[in-house]
Amino acid sequence: MTDRDGTPFLLVSGAGNDFIALFERPAPAPETISAWCRRGVSVGADGLFTLRRLAKGRYALDYANADGARAALCLNAARCAARLAFEREPDAASLTIETGAGALVAEPVDDSRTAVLVPAPGAGQAGTLRANGQEHQGRRIDVGVPHFVLRWPGDLDEAPVASLGPLLRAHPDLGREGANVHFVDVETPGRFRIRSYERGVEAETLACGTGVVAAAACGIADGRLELPVTAVTRSGFHLQVSAAASGPDGASRWRLSGDARIVASGRIAGAATA
Repeated sequence: MTDRDGTPFLLVSGAGNDFIALFERPAPAPETISAWCRRGVSVGADGLFTLRRLAKGRYALDYANADGARAALCLNAARCAARLAFEREPDAASLTIETGAGALVAEPVDDSRTAVLVPAPGAGQAGTLRANGQEHQGRRIDVGVPHFVLRWPGDLDEAPVASLGPLLRAHPDLGREGANVHFVDVETPGRFRIRSYERGVEAETLACGTGVVAAAACGIADGRLELPVTAVTRSGFHLQVSAAASGPDGASRWRLSGDARIVASGRIAGAATA
């Protein structure tokens, strides 16, 4: 087959956060990405990334959300990209993934899980956003991309993610580009549940890797969580956050590990952009 028969791609999933993956191919135009990511009428995904091998053990990741807009970092995409890279270098104990937010070290965990090491985030900034006539207390924090994390006081299954999420995501106090919004229920100091409304997807997703790291950092800052901690995502998959060895520069790092799998492969036909 030739490229005229369609664009070769892989469908990958990180704890339910799914992506169209292109290996050693240029990123499509934003409108093409948006078309391919439409569910029901095209391939369907939360985003798309391209992965290029720069050298042995080193790869470049370029990520875009489902609306076609580039994002500096997506940790679920990074773990899925690492899964693809380890398929090509199965004996590697670690790999480096270059992202728009800097270089990450990736490590294999087992046949279905990978881990990435990220700079330990700060505490963020506590604040209140007003929406629907109510005040919602939380923390603003940047983990490569911006987040707003709020502790949900009631039943997390009943949280109005679909209605309140978009209002907070685009709140003027969060800046022109807004932020991902996370509703969090702390069960124990070592475990929390999380639901995420993601910008660029403009809907609830089944998992958000940077959101899990952000929620862990905010919970620690509030004295409610401590490492290591397990996050239960909307998909039911668990993501673990733990302390990792310091980087070469001596900076503290965290390790995010969890599900990352290759779901399917094929070719995207021209009708996918119709």
